[in-house]
Amino acid sequence: MKKPVKYFVVDAFTESAFKGNQAAVCFLEEDHERDDSWLQSLAAEFDLPLTCFLTPITGSDPLHRPRFLLRWFTSVAEMDICGHGTLASAHTLFSNGLVGSSETVEFSTHSGILTAKRVDDCEAKESFLIEMNFPVITTCEYSSDDFSMFSKALNGATIVDIRGTTKDKLVFKPLKGATKSTSTDQIMVVLSSWEAVAELQPRTEDIMKYPGKVMIVTAAAPEGSAYDFCSRLFAPKLGLNEDSVCGSAHCALAHYWSLKLNKCDFIAYMASRRSGELKVHYDKSKQRVLLTGKAVTVMNGSILV
Repeated sequence: MKKPVKYFVVDAFTESAFKGNQAAVCFLEEDHERDDSWLQSLAAEFDLPLTCFLTPITGSDPLHRPRFLLRWFTSVAEMDICGHGTLASAHTLFSNGLVGSSETVEFSTHSGILTAKRVDDCEAKESFLIEMNFPVITTCEYSSDDFSMFSKALNGATIVDIRGTTKDKLVFKPLKGATKSTSTDQIMVVLSSWEAVAELQPRTEDIMKYPGKVMIVTAAAPEGSAYDFCSRLFAPKLGLNEDSVCGSAHCALAHYWSLKLNKCDFIAYMASRRSGELKVHYDKSKQRVLLTGKAVTVMNGSILV
């Protein structure tokens, strides 16, 4: 019989259970022998927006911050980057004493080394925030003048702008590969108002036909709002008709809205049914995006197969 695998289900980018975005976090130890097919099958079994797999990296300097291999899977595919899965993973490690007294943890991923730092919450002594350091995803001119397919997919919503995205991507495995600038599968569609984003009823069958794998829809917040912008994310090609709260989308949103609003610090709102919020800082000099949010563990258990 295989050794059971401990798992946790976490709601990320929220301080209330049953909001934010769900992720299963599975803790794989050295003696857990599981191949990629098993990882993908388990993600399909959970059928949550994301399933994360954490494996400790041993043999490093004990004085160095703890490091883990981190991989993210939807029910149908492995992801190169995921914000809410990283937040859920860091929350699991910090909440269960799996990194000792360390306030920072490093993750080796397909998008390079990502760090997560535990930050005290001045407003609530019983909880804490987590600040994650991600690479920026730059927005660029979208190469097509055919906006009709986007308008149809968004049920006739008024489109203000469409942007493509690029990022530095590892050519080989984490820790070993060079990087190059490459286009991503994310396309950003800017609508005319916050209400247009919140009330949007997209046509999933038409989103399936459009060229990218991920569609980010966004708009500026109205004057006087506590937020700077809102967004929603649709990725039916990845098994996610709508992602409740997507952290990594803000790596592109931070770049876009910094140019439009002439600022680098934002309070962002995801206008999905479950909703969620996060703090965003765009470090232009380092080309990094700091994403800060909370998470809540809602269940835990063991995988027996």
